[in-house]
Amino acid sequence: MSVAQETVRRTAPVERTRGAAVARWVRPALLLIFVVVFLIPVYVLLVTSFKPLSEADPGQAWNLPKVWTTEAWSVAWEKLEPGIVNSVLLAVPGSLISAVLGSMNGYVLSKWRFPGADVVFTLFLFGMFIPYQGVMIPLVQLMVNLGETLGVDLYGGIPGLTLAHVVYGIPICTLIFRNYYVTIPDELVEASRVDGAGMLRTFWSIILPVSGPAFAVVIIWQFTSMWNDFLFAVFLTAPSSWPTTVMLNNIAGAQTVPYSQQMAAAILASIPTMVVYVLLGRFFMRGLMAGALKG
Repeated sequence: MSVAQETVRRTAPVERTRGAAVARWVRPALLLIFVVVFLIPVYVLLVTSFKPLSEADPGQAWNLPKVWTTEAWSVAWEKLEPGIVNSVLLAVPGSLISAVLGSMNGYVLSKWRFPGADVVFTLFLFGMFIPYQGVMIPLVQLMVNLGETLGVDLYGGIPGLTLAHVVYGIPICTLIFRNYYVTIPDELVEASRVDGAGMLRTFWSIILPVSGPAFAVVIIWQFTSMWNDFLFAVFLTAPSSWPTTVMLNNIAGAQTVPYSQQMAAAILASIPTMVVYVLLGRFFMRGLMAGALKG
């Protein structure tokens, strides 16, 4: 073996060790950079929300407050409180109703096959591609006519807005549950039939107990969609029923922009969705990816 070959043989393990060490440091460094970039807007929000109006200026966005105050938080809460209450009345029952209806649809379309089931499922999916803007005028007319027929005030209040979101969310909820239920072995359903259980009994005793991840995905999806809704809320509700997003949009000054109040209000408006993600987030990817490799 020549001297050059011997040198290469001895230095190769050292180079591999150095490369592995560099690789171990590169990934955490990149992740740290991404975290810092992601947290920059959060830093500006928090810092500005604790500044008095005299310091809340875009030119001083990076500076810490000279005088720390919670006045902006108090004003923001006073202005947003009615909207937050309306959003809770909208998003909590709306997401739960959507999850229940989606689970029933997904169960029937995946485990209780019937002639034309694939056609029905395809028609459900078409509803996902209908833009909000394309249905606003007929939706308003439908709410008015339906309210007059039923003798209730659907248009202008939270019930009508909840109904619109539930109906509009049925396609995506059905898709999520159907894909999740496809992963449940058919033998479980067949065994329940042999034991004499009907459709509803099988759904209640066999399917629902293992549906936690799918419910988590749908509740997160629908809660976020309803909480962040602006277009439906503007068209379908009166000022007394405006949710958080519309109230947040109306926090503005006549002569000067109250940046500190806007930042505090933005944080207050985002807290409920963050809480939902923290509580249910660990089930999200498991439920979302269910059925990806089957059916």
